[in-house]
Amino acid sequence: MSSLDAVLAQYENSKQSGGGAQGKMSQDERMKKYFALILSDKEQSGQRRVRILPTSDGSSPFKEAWYHEIQVGGQWQKFYDPGKNDNERSPLNEVYEELISTGKESDKQLAAQYRSRKFYIVKVIDRDKEEDGPKFWRFKHNYKNDGILDKIIPIWRNKGDITDAKIGRDLIIELNKTKAPNGKEYTAVSTIMYEDQGPVHTDPAQANAWITDELTWLDVYSKKPVEYLEAIARGETPKWDSEKGGYAYESDSVNTESFGGGKSQSSAPVDPQANDLPDEELPF
Repeated sequence: MSSLDAVLAQYENSKQSGGGAQGKMSQDERMKKYFALILSDKEQSGQRRVRILPTSDGSSPFKEAWYHEIQVGGQWQKFYDPGKNDNERSPLNEVYEELISTGKESDKQLAAQYRSRKFYIVKVIDRDKEEDGPKFWRFKHNYKNDGILDKIIPIWRNKGDITDAKIGRDLIIELNKTKAPNGKEYTAVSTIMYEDQGPVHTDPAQANAWITDELTWLDVYSKKPVEYLEAIARGETPKWDSEKGGYAYESDSVNTESFGGGKSQSSAPVDPQANDLPDEELPF
């Protein structure tokens, strides 16, 4: 199966169904590996250019993963779901299932905030910051078929495998500021266009280095320990203890869990999409 066939099959399956180990890198290094479509406060519109890297085995470059979107300490954050991703214990899923089981409409509405959603993660080159090397772009699956992947697939269908190392295409992403129902502004993807055919890089050695780079999204996106998920399920806000190099929980001042980095880290690792609104009511 070609990469094109794999992507189209994955996309059709998603419409019908509706539904690694943490790398030891510094926080500064990790931040450079996120490709986040966020306009600055002074920007009302903008454009980003990106190249999706091909996979070594011809599989779809769009990796599927499930994340919870929970407000912790006043910020919306995304948390890796160990239940749906790894078939392991998931405290947030336990809360969701318990609330659903009561049969009460109020509990059903409350449960929605604990349900994880499907995201796609794809390895890319940020054309504006090529010096950062391969990055990872995470975006939500849209059940109304109006999301980012839905904007990319028509290009794939009409122009072929856009990840081809020699004759693929860069994507041009048009962004604008819009307002959510609560009045808060957020960055929306209005359209996705494509460039003419061209190589990943004019230097074959550089192109090969990017394509064969072994970094995976599991090395970049954090997977919180189960103790952390238990704490936020109880409504706590875990605090990073720089001296211990781990999180401190309200329910157990002794219990901390290491999160890489080391004791010199002054604050907990921050998701670049922290304080982002959950996408449930948004158009992407």
